[in-house]
Amino acid sequence: MMEMMMAGVVASQLAGAEGAVAPTPESLVERARAMIPVLRERARACTQAGDVPVETVAEMKAAGFFRVLQPKRWGGYEMHPNVFFDIQKALAEGCMSTGWIYGVLGCHPYELALFHDEAQRDVWADDADMLVSSTYQPVGKVEKTDGGFYLSGRWGFSSGSSHCGWVLLGAINFDTDGGPPDMRTFLLPRSDYKVIEGTWDTFGLQGTGSFDIVVERVFVPEYRTHRAADGFACKNPGQEANNGPLYRMPWAQLFTRSVSSAAFGGVRAAIRAAIEIMQSRVSTNTGKASKADPNLHAAIARAIAEANEMELAHRATFNELMDYAGRDEAIPMERRALFAYQSASVVRRMADLADDMVKLLGGRAIYMTSPILQPWLDLHAARAHVANDPANRTSDVIGTMQGEPPAFTFI
Repeated sequence: MMEMMMAGVVASQLAGAEGAVAPTPESLVERARAMIPVLRERARACTQAGDVPVETVAEMKAAGFFRVLQPKRWGGYEMHPNVFFDIQKALAEGCMSTGWIYGVLGCHPYELALFHDEAQRDVWADDADMLVSSTYQPVGKVEKTDGGFYLSGRWGFSSGSSHCGWVLLGAINFDTDGGPPDMRTFLLPRSDYKVIEGTWDTFGLQGTGSFDIVVERVFVPEYRTHRAADGFACKNPGQEANNGPLYRMPWAQLFTRSVSSAAFGGVRAAIRAAIEIMQSRVSTNTGKASKADPNLHAAIARAIAEANEMELAHRATFNELMDYAGRDEAIPMERRALFAYQSASVVRRMADLADDMVKLLGGRAIYMTSPILQPWLDLHAARAHVANDPANRTSDVIGTMQGEPPAFTFI
């Protein structure tokens, strides 16, 4: 089935130049949904290997998934963000690790479109399908010099890094001639850094290959950096060439959702697994059948309903953001703060919904072969990402409603 689906998208693979016919949003989402059974079959191997299989990444490339947020001038589709997220949710339903790395690697074409045009040429001129990983931890050592910076350090959590030829690294430049510290993202080619495999050993999202990145004092030209302040203000160098409405949104709004939206697929997988177990489970101690348990029914129904409500809010968020972008209007700061808080709350709420189902499934839920175990673990692992901690967002929600500037400017 997978081979037939891939054969059917050959024409779309040829969409490597601006003006070529792109697939429809509906066909892209359908391709993602067609991959769910294959991803389920590969999920255990993905988890055991600690990385998404090479063939899965190749199939996602062939399907055009990584082009959704890429500028048309580089062969991308420049589509509405909801298309991107619908693809991510479907992939994560089959394997949350796969959905996670798609969210991360798939949103980077958006940030790259905000860089200077010369940086975009460095990455895409020879290979429009080039993938870029990231880790935005501000832990690097920055030394300012003529024409750019020297960068050194070790970063953790670079999801999907083994599949990428470039990396985006967070670091702070303190040499600002008396000005405030300057948070930047530094773009480096594979020849300038090392991926330290074997550094990712976790209880969930094991297959994301979120390895460490090591840089030993390399030069990064100024044009291959992106200032966080520019992303916050929606005034980025790349917008001169990439001037469509898509690239007028705050970069942080897209990125924060890219690391929370795999949870939608994870909770769908957990719901499906709970129903599967419920159909045949009978307690050996009480003799009661789970399919007659009103408490389990209530937990499953609540998970379905609340996940649907969160998804409606998610979709409405990006419709509103794109409406502002289409009118070239500034987005009110209180809306940005609210959207960031909602994004940060998703994974924890999803994990709680999975908890409520797991604790009503008895011993059938604790075996490593249980279909609910992996999505349950993945949801709890996803909670650890700093962008998925709503405590970082609460003061901004209240403060911006009162006209105060946000304390946490990555919104």
